[in-house]
Amino acid sequence: MMQVLSPNEMTVSYKLSPMSFESTEELLDAADLGLNDYGWKLQPEAQKTLMMGLSLQQAGSNVLVLGTPGSGRAGLTMAAMKASAVTGIDSSLTDLVALYDFSQQACVNYIKLPAGLGAQLRTVMESFIKGLIAEMQQWLDASGQVNLSKAETWLEERVDGLRSQLSSAKLSSFFNIIKPEVLAYLQAWQQVGNDGDNGSDSIINDSFLSRFRVNLLVDQRANLTSGVKQPVVEEKDPGFAALFGMLETAVGEAAQWPEFLRLRAGSLHQADGGMLLLHLRDLMQDEGNGSALLEKLYRLMRNREVQIEDWANHAQQGAGGNRHAALPVHVKIVMIASREDYYDCLEAQPDFFDFFPIKVEFEDRVTATLDNYAWIAGYIARKCQQQALSHFSGAAVNVLLQFMHRLEEDQGRISTHFAHLDQLMHESAAVADDARLITDAHVKQALSARLLRQQFFEAQIRDSIIDNELLIQVHGNVVGQVNGLTHIELGDASFGSPIRITARCYPGRSGVINIDREVNMSGPTHDKGIYILQNWLSASFWALAPLSLSASLVFEQEYNGVEGDSASCAELFALLSALTGLPIKQGMAVTGALNQFGEVMPIGGINEKIEGYFRVCEALGLNGEQGVIIPKRNQRHLILDESVVTAVNNGMFKIIAIDHVLEGIAHLTECEAGTQEADGTYEGDSLMARAQSALASYRHTLERNQARMAYFQQHQDNHLNL
Repeated sequence: MMQVLSPNEMTVSYKLSPMSFESTEELLDAADLGLNDYGWKLQPEAQKTLMMGLSLQQAGSNVLVLGTPGSGRAGLTMAAMKASAVTGIDSSLTDLVALYDFSQQACVNYIKLPAGLGAQLRTVMESFIKGLIAEMQQWLDASGQVNLSKAETWLEERVDGLRSQLSSAKLSSFFNIIKPEVLAYLQAWQQVGNDGDNGSDSIINDSFLSRFRVNLLVDQRANLTSGVKQPVVEEKDPGFAALFGMLETAVGEAAQWPEFLRLRAGSLHQADGGMLLLHLRDLMQDEGNGSALLEKLYRLMRNREVQIEDWANHAQQGAGGNRHAALPVHVKIVMIASREDYYDCLEAQPDFFDFFPIKVEFEDRVTATLDNYAWIAGYIARKCQQQALSHFSGAAVNVLLQFMHRLEEDQGRISTHFAHLDQLMHESAAVADDARLITDAHVKQALSARLLRQQFFEAQIRDSIIDNELLIQVHGNVVGQVNGLTHIELGDASFGSPIRITARCYPGRSGVINIDREVNMSGPTHDKGIYILQNWLSASFWALAPLSLSASLVFEQEYNGVEGDSASCAELFALLSALTGLPIKQGMAVTGALNQFGEVMPIGGINEKIEGYFRVCEALGLNGEQGVIIPKRNQRHLILDESVVTAVNNGMFKIIAIDHVLEGIAHLTECEAGTQEADGTYEGDSLMARAQSALASYRHTLERNQARMAYFQQHQDNHLNL
């Protein structure tokens, strides 16, 4: 049933009870909750699932976090990971060192050591090398020969000292090889011979001495000091080298180093024994390497080991370049993804997410309850404290809450996109300048300023309407013409604008012709709406089927194409007006889609469409006859600007909600729609009776003209036969 909406039904502000505080500063002492705590209050199921996933220790228990950017998914997830790393199961932090492999000179020997021991090993080995350099010159006698006995004694003492400082079974083989390797080098040097003038210098070979150095790939001292039980790493720029490690190019000073000293760890090495946070978008959008990165990561999760490769020479040396020994790793990967990226990846590599058994769903919206309002108010208070902003008044918080409703376009639900809330808070603080308290007036001023910044293209269109370049009427009555509403999105600008839809009808067999479709300027969804319209028309006048109708519909002055079915109601109204000769009120714009039963279906962008049309009417002159007809199912989506609500309250603008298309056309033409009888006819002087009468006359005209054409054709044929 048609309903003229009251001002309270066009917004959510009346539902927001006044906050019981004068300033959000009062909320800081009311609850001992941090910023992340308030965020989790709106995502209880996501928190529960995530904490369960982080607590799982078995291999392959990776976590997929799905949510819209700006919903707090990354920040809350990282906070949960850090909390789990402190309170979770102790996984024994380990350093990773790379040592020279004396048994296989082209390879590297990886050793995992307790946290802190890696740095200690590197320090003592640097000290050993310095001492060895000093002693080597003392082992040469006057003839330039090496005193091997003296060297052996010194080496035994120093190696025993290394063992006493670093008592680790994993280092035994490394310490055991030091003495025989140094002695073998001295013997080889002595056999080659030397020049007595510079023998003391030539015995020192940096290339040989570098073999005893330690490449500390992963140093966990910071985590050890802070009491973290597991490493937590976030890789913000994932690539092959960043994730899997790399072999540094041998240029400059690095050209003199053995290869094992040029190895660099990746995020997977840093996170070994802990957790690694990745963003799926970063992997997929890596230019030229997206699918290869995902495949490499898939193999890592399958094999649970990682190899450091020479990615710089990857193309020249074939897949992988120079490979080193595979290192077993135990890493829990936490993947952040939007639902769109998730399904795109799932389609391209369906088995990739087999290794993500835990899926965490971040809600894009929550029910508008008093508790949720309170949590958001608490979040605002903590955000002000964290960002050193002036606090917000209770009325200002109400405006912020209304803004969050507007983001979701739902009076019963509120958006969880806190990134948008944070931005508006900062803009409001900038408007308030040095004011001690940010009021509702400041927030509204910030919203108005934002609208002005985004109105460039809308203003261009509106100016064209005012200048009569775009033909839009908002006064009077016209047959076969109605104002539809379009929704335009250009970057961060989203607005509505009216567009003229016209129809012409005449006797024929072509049915409804969509001119935009005929010239390939309409999309499939719009074409679907036209077919539904045509079939509703045929079914409504089944007593005359097949209809003797040819009709044309077009979006006037539209040159960029038409898509969507939200104008199908407006198109039907223009068609019925043209068919019956009843004029349509030009002040009333129409939006809504219809189904095959004539029910009016909800559409998107309802607030932008109404506000855009209102601004056009305001510029052309409001007279109380303008307004918008919308689907009743869109009523809960209305979160209209205060200027529109004020105009409605003053009787200068109206919004009418309808359930069925006949309710809309009856209002636009001020003619009763009519009821269909059992035999398919419409009685009286109703709109549908007039349409049926017009269709009957079309049939009569068509049959008469066809008979006349047949007579003339036969007469012409007889004349030719003579």
